[in-house]
Amino acid sequence: MVDIEATGGLVTGGVIAGAIEKPSGHAGEAHAGTCSDCGQPVSGNFCAHCGQPTHVHRSLLHLGEELLHGVMHFDARIWRTLPLLLLNPGKLTREWIHGKRTRYVSPLAIFLFTVFLMFFALSFGGVEPIQSQSLDERIAEARTAVVESREALATVQAETPSDTPGRAGIVAGAQGAVTGAEATLRMLEEAKTAAPRADGLAPGSWQASVADSVHDGRVTIGIGDKKMKEKILHKLANPDFALYKIQQTAYKFAFLLIPLSIPFVWLLFAWKRGFTWYDHGVFVLYSLTFMAILTMAVGVFGRWDGWFPDTLVGLLMLSVPVHMFAQLKGTYGLSIFSALWRTAFLLLFCVFTITLFLAAIILMGLTG
Repeated sequence: MVDIEATGGLVTGGVIAGAIEKPSGHAGEAHAGTCSDCGQPVSGNFCAHCGQPTHVHRSLLHLGEELLHGVMHFDARIWRTLPLLLLNPGKLTREWIHGKRTRYVSPLAIFLFTVFLMFFALSFGGVEPIQSQSLDERIAEARTAVVESREALATVQAETPSDTPGRAGIVAGAQGAVTGAEATLRMLEEAKTAAPRADGLAPGSWQASVADSVHDGRVTIGIGDKKMKEKILHKLANPDFALYKIQQTAYKFAFLLIPLSIPFVWLLFAWKRGFTWYDHGVFVLYSLTFMAILTMAVGVFGRWDGWFPDTLVGLLMLSVPVHMFAQLKGTYGLSIFSALWRTAFLLLFCVFTITLFLAAIILMGLTG
């Protein structure tokens, strides 16, 4: 179900991205005559009045070519846009703002397509939204914790003189750690030997813990009216379904990151003349596109084990402030110092924006 909807989203994103682009590519052989759309005289590859190609294809092969272009957005502009987006985002943003646009994919088109492609890719092989260890791994860690806590208690009892002030409290704390570790181990071992649950959830899993907390009344919702609270609790009682709804909501409303981000970029230049809200919008669109590409890369490498993928993921995460700095400096013609302090504030604004976006997505996902 998720994969089908993700595929549909990919196609939809490609169609939207292609729809908002101006006609380009090869129109076929030019011929004299009139335009089949508006009826105006034509003498080249495109109608000078409405822009339609003068050679109208009606073959099944051309239908496939249109689908390939619409979904994959596969023309020469993408190969000029992507390298600049990744390596010189300031130049790309500045040239688009200043009107050099025919050679590049528009910021809105590439953003839409990349976001849909990101959700499509992550639905098949990305990082799981909530990673959880297997029950056997958790039991092994719990046993290690029990051994370590007992050793710590023995060390405290042996090395702390009986006349040490507060010794009783220190020993009691160590004993409490042992008791807690043993209780955790006992709970996990009971979950491993428990009979299958009626709701089909794996005993000891995070889904089972959330469902049990809801059923036992240990989850309190502090927002909304009674009907909204009941709707949220009903979703949380089925954690996998709740997570699915949140994922789908994030996929559908990813565009909200644009209006949420633009005002913060404007704040960085509120006292400087010569920059418009449009300029900031182009900056945000190209920046969010880079973040979507980065998320896909982290999702792919995050599935691998070993020091090399871990190191690569770390380097990819470090590229975020570097890319922001380069884009700010190149787009707005800033000095190194001006770009540095704006990058620092922009990172803080990003944390706030993502937090606000996630809160809205979770709320809409659980109440929708």
